[in-house]
Parts: sequence; C-alpha cells; structure tokens
Amino acid sequence: MGFVDFLSDAGLSMLESWVTTRSYITGYGPSQADVASFKALPAPPKVEKYPHAWRWYKHIASYQSEFSSLPGDPSKAYTTYGPEKSEMTINPKDAPKTAEANEDEEDDLFGSDDESEDEEAKRKREENLAAYKKKKEGKVKPAAKSIVTLDVKPWDDETDMVQLEKNMRSIEKDGLKWGASTLVPVGFGIKKLQVTLVVEDEKVSIDELQDQVAEDEEHVQSSDVVRFSASVHMSP
Repeated sequence: MGFVDFLSDAGLSMLESWVTTRSYITGYGPSQADVASFKALPAPPKVEKYPHAWRWYKHIASYQSEFSSLPGDPSKAYTTYGPEKSEMTINPKDAPKTAEANEDEEDDLFGSDDESEDEEAKRKREENLAAYKKKKEGKVKPAAKSIVTLDVKPWDDETDMVQLEKNMRSIEKDGLKWGASTLVPVGFGIKKLQVTLVVEDEKVSIDELQDQVAEDEEHVQSSDVVRFSASVHMSP
C-alpha cells in the first residue's frame, strides 16, 4: 500500500510508526526514498506528537546538500514506500473501546442492572460500584517524560565551552532537568557539547528550549536533537 499522505494525522501516524524502529525509510543509509518522503512533508512533524518522525526529519535534513547524489530512483513517488498495508483500524470490532463501553464493563463487575433484582441487591451493587470508582479516581496518573540527548555546537575552537554550558544550564523550566554532559571532538580542534536532559512532555517544548539555547549567540552556533526516548512514565 505504501504511505498515503503526510497532511493528515493518519498519514503522519503511519510515518511515525514506520520510523519508530528505522533510521531510514528503506535500508541502512539515506536514499532517494528518504528524499521523496522528506519533500512530501509540508513542514517538520510536531515533536510532541510524532517524536520519531521528527527525529527522522531532522536527520534527513542534514543531508539536503547531498540529496541529488543519494542512491536510489529519484523518479519514484513517496507513496511507493512505507508499509505494505495500512495498520489503521478498519473493522469496528477491532476499534478501541469507548469510555461508555468501559463504564458498562465496570458495571458488570458488580452484577447486572436487571429490573428483576431486589432492592437490597441493587443497593449493594451501587455501593460497590461507587467505592470502586472512588478508588479509581484517586489514583494519580504518572507524568509522561522524555529523555533527550542534545548536541550544542560552538562557533569555533576558540569558543569558551565552559561558559557555553553554564549559560545553557541557567535555563530553568518547570518539568526540565539537566543531566550529564560531555565534550565530543568534531574536527579541527572544535568540540561540541553533548548533554542529556529529562523533560515533562506536557510542560516543556523541545523546539522552544532549543530556541532559548540559541539565544546565547556569542557561544552557540546551533543545536540538534540526536536521541529522543519518548513517553517514559515516571512518578511526579
């Protein structure tokens, strides 16, 4: 079947699912399959909603100057790539249960609501159901967090990396926790700062954080997300 479109949520979800376990659309390196798919996207996928597709998009963007020389058939449309069949639900019986259906199942845990049941049995069932719902509502849902590895690149080998890191770590946000960092050589005496951080998905936007890091124009040339592990459930 292949990809259908990258304009709808369904199409982007298909791409997200496809690159969750892949670095490239096909094979083990960038190709014309990635170029065609990249060009079919009108804008980068939202990192909060499609973290793996966003990671793939950013990675392929780094090859833009090499697009014409990448292997593969440039005449093929992006719809020739992707899953052989859609993984979207097409049979109503396979669709996720609605909240109303779940409530019905919860009711069944405590017996049916048959009109013929006596008043005492009915009262007991309603008490049990109320106690169950109260207990369920009292549970605190764990906060969804993501572990991110960020590459922060300096202008040259004379950039003060100690000050760069100090300025970066001075950024404070509710839901942001800076982790370990290291300097990684990139050539010509230049080293980039690679730092790990944990963000609470509902509170911190990675795009906005990168914009804040880039405000240190004296030291920071650019930053890239090199690793993004989404939906790590942790207690608040």
